[in-house]
Amino acid sequence: MKKYVFLFLVLSCQLGLSQNEQVGLSLSLDEYLAYVKLYHPVARQAELRLSEAQAERLKAKGFFDPKLKADYKEKEFKDSEYYSIFNAGLSIPVWFGLDINAGFERNEGVFLNPERNVPADGLYKAGVSLPLGQGLFINDRMAAVKQAKLIQKLNKAERDLQINDILYLATQAYVDWYMASQEVEIFSEFVANAKIRFNGIKERALQGDLPSIDTLEAKIIVQNRALSLEQANLKRNQSRLELSNFLWFENNTPLEVNKDVLPEPLTQVEVDEILGTNLIQIDDVNLDGHPLLEFLSTNVESLAIERRLAAENLKPVLDVQYQFLSAQPDQYDTFTTSNYQAGISFSIPIFLRKERGELKLAKIRKQDAEMELDFQTLQLKNKLEAAQQEIISFGKQRNQIEDISNNFSGLLSAEERKFQLGESSVFLINAREQKLIDAQLKLIKATARLLKSKARIFNLLANDLVEDNND
Repeated sequence: MKKYVFLFLVLSCQLGLSQNEQVGLSLSLDEYLAYVKLYHPVARQAELRLSEAQAERLKAKGFFDPKLKADYKEKEFKDSEYYSIFNAGLSIPVWFGLDINAGFERNEGVFLNPERNVPADGLYKAGVSLPLGQGLFINDRMAAVKQAKLIQKLNKAERDLQINDILYLATQAYVDWYMASQEVEIFSEFVANAKIRFNGIKERALQGDLPSIDTLEAKIIVQNRALSLEQANLKRNQSRLELSNFLWFENNTPLEVNKDVLPEPLTQVEVDEILGTNLIQIDDVNLDGHPLLEFLSTNVESLAIERRLAAENLKPVLDVQYQFLSAQPDQYDTFTTSNYQAGISFSIPIFLRKERGELKLAKIRKQDAEMELDFQTLQLKNKLEAAQQEIISFGKQRNQIEDISNNFSGLLSAEERKFQLGESSVFLINAREQKLIDAQLKLIKATARLLKSKARIFNLLANDLVEDNND
């Protein structure tokens, strides 16, 4: 069930709301974005990426967990103990494919394989196994740990990008809501003015100062303004509901903005402070640590590990094992080179077609990732420069439209004075007023484009300034 966020927050959280005597409850952009980041499902899902990365790293570390093992077999038939075999040991994997081994073996029986004969109290052994060929400098477990560390960077960058995108979309929705509210205010004012003008013209027509046709024309103006106001109200309600899509609370509870709640006045300065979009020189922008580039460069590092592992697999398998043997482990001098167990194994595919194919694929994937990183870096710089030029242009356009609107306002005032003196008509006043309305609507759209272009800069820079501002 949807709740009305603002009454709920005032009573329970006392966050995000301010009350204005004229407009009632209001919501600022800063407070709104803070709630989006804190409770929006996409933002919360993005946070799970970090937990996922930690789990992956823990999993990779498991390759280096010491392993305790034991094996026991016995056979007894017709009151004869054929054999009793017990073998236990501890294996400790370390870096560079080296394993440290220790174990104990105790075997007995009438039909025991001679090679399993050990002293009556058992045989102790300790040693190492080491790959001298494939797997010495990098192997699957080493690669898994290295890549698990990179996954943390990858997931953090992905988390930052997802949160930034949702904040960008939420900012656009807020700007649309604010601009729709501005249109409602404009048409409300002109409806009120049209009604006052209609009542005045009607009174003068009754006195015979104006023809009755002017009354009809003034009434049509009131009706047109009222129709425009209704359309503006519909647009504001639609933008309010669109805005509500980004508002959630604890336990994934969706919230709906009450229709009586209005946006707080939104200025360029406020947007710059919240989003950190003060106009800067693109040459001065430092893209180091940018989540997108961080993601792509980390992916290159991960593929470099895959390539190195694929190259390692071209080497032959050459594993050696050596263990000291002793029946008295408490006496260190019994572990001598004269008592040992050793082994060596060697293998290599004749054509190495699988290994060479994997290496070639690894090289191709790495080259592809490097080209993608270069492309995205250049594209990001160009997008930033284009967005900066867009802000400059929209700022100039807005200033020009504002001047035009002020001029139309002056013309309307002059036309109304001429009408009072009997030197104008309702038709001319309506024409002047319509021009003013069109100019003010253009001003609203120009302001929206300017604010959204600032939000675009925020999105391109992948800023995360809600947290910074709250800090």
